[in-house]
Amino acid sequence: MKSSADRSGGEEGLSAPTGQEEVLRAIPRPDGEMPRVLVLGATGYLGGRLMPRLLNAGYRVRTLSRSEERIRAYPWSEETEIEVGDAGDAEAMARAVRDVDIIVYLVHSMSSGAEFAEKDREIAENVAARAREAEVSRIVYLGGLHPEGVRLSPHLASRTEVGEILLASGVPTLELQAGVVIGSGSASFEMVRHLTEVLPYMPAPKWVRNFIQPIAVRDVLHYLLAAARVEHNVNRALDIGGPDVLRYGQMMNGYAVEAGLPQRGIASLPVLTPRLASHWVGLVTPVPTSIARPLVESLQHRCVMQNHDVDAILPQPEHGLTPYREAVRLALGRIEVDGVETSWVDARVAAPSEPLPSDPEWAGRTVFTDQRERESTASPDAVWSVITQIGGETGWYSSPRLWALRGWYDRITGGVGLQRGRRSRTRLVVGDAVDVWRVESIEPGRLLRLRAEMRVPGLAWLELSVEPTGRGSVYRQRAVFFPRGLAGRLYWLAMLPFHGLIFSGMVARIVGLAEEERSRGADS
Repeated sequence: MKSSADRSGGEEGLSAPTGQEEVLRAIPRPDGEMPRVLVLGATGYLGGRLMPRLLNAGYRVRTLSRSEERIRAYPWSEETEIEVGDAGDAEAMARAVRDVDIIVYLVHSMSSGAEFAEKDREIAENVAARAREAEVSRIVYLGGLHPEGVRLSPHLASRTEVGEILLASGVPTLELQAGVVIGSGSASFEMVRHLTEVLPYMPAPKWVRNFIQPIAVRDVLHYLLAAARVEHNVNRALDIGGPDVLRYGQMMNGYAVEAGLPQRGIASLPVLTPRLASHWVGLVTPVPTSIARPLVESLQHRCVMQNHDVDAILPQPEHGLTPYREAVRLALGRIEVDGVETSWVDARVAAPSEPLPSDPEWAGRTVFTDQRERESTASPDAVWSVITQIGGETGWYSSPRLWALRGWYDRITGGVGLQRGRRSRTRLVVGDAVDVWRVESIEPGRLLRLRAEMRVPGLAWLELSVEPTGRGSVYRQRAVFFPRGLAGRLYWLAMLPFHGLIFSGMVARIVGLAEEERSRGADS
């Protein structure tokens, strides 16, 4: 078996597959032009990784997104055609599919709302109709691995229904049915990782004894790229999976071995329903209950490949499929070097609230603010470096117990909590999650604006900024809160004593760290 280093690839910093592999390169159209691919779900966990590889493979790439600013935050955006709109909107999809050869469909709702299946159905029907009208040559869809003849969980049933709609669209469709995806930043991997690291002994639902067939994220990307080259007469679903068939408990202990942890004791309990188990996962791991539940529900079934027909249609990766423990080892390596390409926490950007008005005081509503500033002898660059490391492993520079308490309260009330952290320890882009916040705006070297995603009775933002002065810089910090009703006003009043501790401590610590860095530089 090849070592991780041998398999890492490296074209323009990408791990394998890079898109440059001969069996994955784009095949020119009869007119000599390279095929155009429309990616739906380009800012998702897999979509964000697939986009640069499609470009590397020679495709002309277009995406449809509700947020152009979010797309522009990616380094591959300059080479990408961007259509603004929603995949469920007929007019937007009609614009997006003009002169498109291939659609890669990576859209799926993980919402816990009762309407998610209807929404997914409407989007699939709209995409199918517009693709047929535009005479698209191929649809590639990533569905879910599932057994036949059993009652599926609502989310798995919805993914299966979407595949059926696309296969019946009249446009040749290749549905790739994958199970648990293992890779740095994937929700499935984070669930395994945190359950194993936090719990030395785990009371678990009986599904921990079910057999499942995990697949490395790199192998999913390989199959997606290969599927774009398939002959137009192929219209079917194909199971894809890695070389190992394991019980979920074996996956946890396989992770423990790679992470250097003792083997975990796991007890199978028949009384833990998917609902209770998902709440348990939501408390112990960064994966919130709303996402944990569809993942847990899918594990109720024996999800292994029913056949290997895929091998007759799509080539395997050059060095073979990635074993589970190697996939874990690769994921841990990416985390160690701060090289996580995409993460589930950034892929799931909720519908944004209205952005912060440029002047909240004149926004036409009640507004509360906490504004602080401090001059510093440190350079603006030194202060900005400290600002951009906020959250995640670094923390919030003040009152860690108060922040932890706020995060746990948010978590037990159904919010995202502090556990989800951030994708990268050193880099931030618009749309990134930072604990209970979301990056709304960045002006490099000057301003970071975070929008609260915690459960609060109103809308909240936190701004951190720095400007140069004659002696060094001035650091400014502003918390803005638009209360909702009486509850919002009472919430702000109740938090005032804590704000005094938290926000003043943040100012002092951020400036202090920047000046320490300046002093170390002067001494060296």
